[in-house]
Amino acid sequence: MKWQGNYNRLYIDGKWVVPSTDEVISVVSPFTEQEIARVPAAANADVDDAVAAARRAFDQGPWPRMTLGERVEILRRLSELLAANETVMAELVTAEMGCPITQSHAIQALRPRLILDASIDLALEYPFDVVRESATGRARVTREPVGVVAAIVPWNAPHLVTMMKLAPALLTGCTVVLKPSPETPLDAYLLADLIDRAGIPAGVVNVIPAHRDVSEHLVTHPGVDKVSFTGSTGAGRRIGALCGEALRRVTLELGGKSAAIVLDDADLDATVESLRVGAFRNTGQVCSSKTRVVVSRTRAKDLIDALVAATEKMPVGDPSDPSTEFGPLVTAQQRQRVEGLIRSGRGSGAGIALGGGRPHGLDAGWFVEPTIFTNVESSMEIAREEIFGPVLSILEYDDEDHAIAIANDSQYGLNGSIFTADVQHAVDLAARIRTGTVEINGNPVGLSAPVGGFKNSGIGRELGPEGFDAYTELKSVGLPRDFSIVNP
Repeated sequence: MKWQGNYNRLYIDGKWVVPSTDEVISVVSPFTEQEIARVPAAANADVDDAVAAARRAFDQGPWPRMTLGERVEILRRLSELLAANETVMAELVTAEMGCPITQSHAIQALRPRLILDASIDLALEYPFDVVRESATGRARVTREPVGVVAAIVPWNAPHLVTMMKLAPALLTGCTVVLKPSPETPLDAYLLADLIDRAGIPAGVVNVIPAHRDVSEHLVTHPGVDKVSFTGSTGAGRRIGALCGEALRRVTLELGGKSAAIVLDDADLDATVESLRVGAFRNTGQVCSSKTRVVVSRTRAKDLIDALVAATEKMPVGDPSDPSTEFGPLVTAQQRQRVEGLIRSGRGSGAGIALGGGRPHGLDAGWFVEPTIFTNVESSMEIAREEIFGPVLSILEYDDEDHAIAIANDSQYGLNGSIFTADVQHAVDLAARIRTGTVEINGNPVGLSAPVGGFKNSGIGRELGPEGFDAYTELKSVGLPRDFSIVNP
């Protein structure tokens, strides 16, 4: 880690301030199992200070009152600073959570900046202020900033998810209290430094790493207008209930158990290459990972053999080595959970075509072997629970209707994919899959399309113009027919 920063402070109201208690969060490398940094553990009093700063910045400060062009100018400076610090950001995320460095460069550092840039472009076209005519009236419809946002981000893609929330919130004129995960606060410290250097006014963004009990104080704080949470479905249910009690606006991006349907006419080599990445990137610690591969009984053996061969060639080891494709899991507790689910798969009668244990020669680090289960049934725990590790299940179907039924047989509905030579047929089948995103032949939807989930995968959407909707309140103003608005 090249950036050391103010790890003994909290970023509140545009200043690095002394925390209210001496309690700290120990940041431990998942590769060496050694402490690499300490940061303050924010207490309720620190949350109060951060929310108060964000409240003042929203109610009295310049940020919501700037023109969109003025906010864009400042955020373009932030984008330039992010670009200049991408290598450091990638190294920080790899150090704190074990994402392989090559993936960190692409996903944890570059992609967040691209999200900011795409959000700026979308904001310039977003209908913040329009006039609508009808036979029954004439209205000016505005989208105003929702207010103070509590942004709570997970450990698996901390900087990426932060930017998915921060970019639309700031562009719409909101102020933010950012609470990074206690496992991965270091990237948020670098971001706070860059925010300060970009000239974002005091109180607009506040950064307070904290344990989960303090998060509840933030979620229920009366000064917060909107909560945006990414994390587990269990935590999302709790946050949703708390926000519902207060009628507080909330966006929840939660778990997934995404299915990849492989039709018989799919190109096997291209499918395997896509699944190799789509199922195993970030060591499987991605909510949209395609962890259920649904293939016909006639092609199952060929696909399994090809997947095993491709996965065996993916190096496991030091996440700072550019050749590594599987790093450690984020914590010892996460490894215990993944290993428990692997035992459940064995006990339920599933076969193992690859892995199932710990890799040899890696005595330190929270590693699990890349694991491929075969003969999996939808009723098995490994097919139903989000494992969040390098574990893939192969489920076999009899016909296309059966394949769709398997894909939809889940409490989740976040992501999915279809592999086939007939793209139009895939488009038709996508309409039958109950997920927020469907990728055809591994093609991503890009940064201008919304992402989010059906069912227990969450509420609301992020990215695209729809991502701005979550940070605005609609207001309609009735107008006389003959009244002309200047620059609506």
